[in-house]
Amino acid sequence: MTMTSKQRAYLKSLANSLDPFFQVGKSSLTPELTAAIGEAFQNNELIKVAVLKNCMDDPREIAQTVADRTHSQVVQVIGKKFVLYKPDRDNPKIQLPR
Repeated sequence: MTMTSKQRAYLKSLANSLDPFFQVGKSSLTPELTAAIGEAFQNNELIKVAVLKNCMDDPREIAQTVADRTHSQVVQVIGKKFVLYKPDRDNPKIQLPR
């Protein structure tokens, strides 16, 4: 599923008020962190993740890797934070504009 710019802008506005759910630290992206983010999608459709200063990896690469592994989509990457979106298959809470 590809998002339109209107849908992406809507998700960005929703994510603006979110605090980061997870932090990627010195050890970068671990299998445990990826699994925890995947589990968080059971309760949330929109997740913000912060990349700490001591992590030497590129936030864009981390965001894309997590999105690939959790079957979600990268909404935005700003500085050291990124937002991921994965709609609930059975009961989506966020209604995207067409």
